[in-house]
Formats: sequence, structure tokens, C-alpha cells
Amino acid sequence: MAAGAPRIFVSHLAGVPVFDPVGDQVGRVSDLVAMLRVGRRPPRLLGMVVEVLSRRRVFVPMTRITGVASGQVITTGVVNMRRFERRPTERLVLGELLDRRVTLVESGEEVTVLDVAIQQLPARRDWEIDKVFVRKGKGGVLSRKGETLTVEWSAVTGFSLEEHGQGAESLLATFEKLRPADLANALHHLSPKRRVEVAAALDDDRLADVLEELPEDDQVEILGKLKEERAADVLEAMDPDDAADLLSELPEEDQERLLTLMQPDDAADVRRLLAYEGARRAV
Repeated sequence: MAAGAPRIFVSHLAGVPVFDPVGDQVGRVSDLVAMLRVGRRPPRLLGMVVEVLSRRRVFVPMTRITGVASGQVITTGVVNMRRFERRPTERLVLGELLDRRVTLVESGEEVTVLDVAIQQLPARRDWEIDKVFVRKGKGGVLSRKGETLTVEWSAVTGFSLEEHGQGAESLLATFEKLRPADLANALHHLSPKRRVEVAAALDDDRLADVLEELPEDDQVEILGKLKEERAADVLEAMDPDDAADLLSELPEEDQERLLTLMQPDDAADVRRLLAYEGARRAV
């Protein structure tokens, strides 16, 4: 893109189609990958994570991307189909930077990151994250309270710090139109910490639908991090077959504790399925 290219906020890129030069769709943008740099230098944008038609997530370097807009992304047509694996020095922009609590350098005030903007450097093919859209106060994107402002990347600090209890409102707002299977795929590729934070922010029915699409290890991990009463509510919202499958992966004492917290009718259906599966395995 030429010098003076427009700045693009990354939330507008989530889920947009990716096309090759002849107009055939390659996939859709799942996330962006950046590398934080020392001091207050803006992070370099390395590329995009693209979910191709087979549901595989692959990495497309920014050097392979010839056009970026809020409605579409154009590539050179050369896409390495190797499955994307995040390296330790890399950050997922949507998955890890949104909803963070950071600090305004000038005032020392804590703010919540609602979005970040990317722009291509003049006369170069490099891209950077140069702006941060934040909200003052403790509310996330769903809160109407607190002033919002856009600042330079160098005007905030705290992105490189480990954060516990990071919110998920902005990320979920970005992904709200995703089907459960697609949201599950995005969730699976987050860090374990971020995966649990985002799952906890979903309502019971949405989380139940997503859990049904996740691998067993992810299901067990997420359920184990929820408060037991919340876990029981989510199990009630799941299809009884899926709930029974998930509970069967837990120790018997954990199964019984969660079943006791469930509504009797829902628990009875799941108990019957667990007993049937246990009897079938014994044969």
C-alpha cells in the first residue's frame, strides 16, 4: 500500500474474507500476529492468522498481503498451508491485546484497551500497531461509563506485563457473530489463561454451544476453572449426550458433585447416559 494508507482498527478485520489475486476466497481472518519491541517502540505486525476453508488456521506474512481494508484482504496467492503455531515472542492481537488493563504514561491512570490500529509504514512493506483505543474507568466495551480516547502506542505502558483476570468484553464483541464451531476454534488457539478468561465471560447457552465443539482436553480445562455452580448451569445447557461425554472425563467424585448441583431432571438424563456408557464399556 502506498504512503498515507488509511489506519485500520483490527476489530474491523476479524472474520473478513481473504482473497487471492484472481478473486478466489482463501479463507477468513482469525487474528493478527505482532511482536512487542523494547521501550515504547510500536509493535511490528508480522502477519495474519487465516482460517482456510478446511478449518485449518495458517499464517500469512504481511509481505504476502497486498491489500487490506475493513471488508477484505488480498494476498499474493502464495499461502503456506502449514498449521499456525504461535511462537513465544509473538502476541495474538485480538486474542491477547484487547481488554487488557494498561496505564497512560502521562497521568498514570489505568485504562482498558478496546481496540488497536495498524498502519503500513511509508515507502516500506512493514506494518506497525501505532494507535490504541482505550476507555477510562473499569468498564469494558459493554460499559457506557468512562471517556474513550485514541492514543499513540508510546502513550501507554503495561502490554508486556502478565495480567491476571483480564476481561473479555471487547474480544467477545469482535467475535459475537461467529458460529459456535468458529468461536470454539478461535478459543482453542488462545493461551490457556486467555481461553479460560474468555470462556468465563460467555453466557451459559453460548458457552455450552462452544464447549460441544471443543476438544475434550479444552472442555475439561475450562469446566475445571469455572465455579461449580456455574459449571453445573453450563452442563444443564448442553445436550445431555455431550454433557455425559464431558463428565465421563472427570473423576467420579467430581461427576457426582456437579450432578448434585444440576437440576434433578437434567441430572437424571445425564446419569442415565453415564450409566449406559459405563455398562457398555464393561461388556
